[in-house]
Amino acid sequence: MKNPRKMWPMLSALVLLLGGCAAGSSQQSASHLSALQCQDLAALKNNAPPTPQRSRSELAALRKAGYDPSRWFDPYYPADLQAAQRQVDSWFAAECQHAPPA
Repeated sequence: MKNPRKMWPMLSALVLLLGGCAAGSSQQSASHLSALQCQDLAALKNNAPPTPQRSRSELAALRKAGYDPSRWFDPYYPADLQAAQRQVDSWFAAECQHAPPA
């Protein structure tokens, strides 16, 4: 490093940027599942017959939880699908307590 004084502003900006990312991702108060997704997931959990709408709702929730089914080769399958399912189950337990099954 030829001039360490020029590195300090860049380093401090990087620290502030990373701190902002960490603070922004820690907000958990927002709702992750819509009311329709809550109803569809509740119906599926109660062994209601699957419908195209219920399947789309479940897939949308899994995608929101980080699962990407469009990858041709997924070296992390099925672990990534199971992790997304655990996340959706956690959201369902926290946000869909009063959703009546459809």
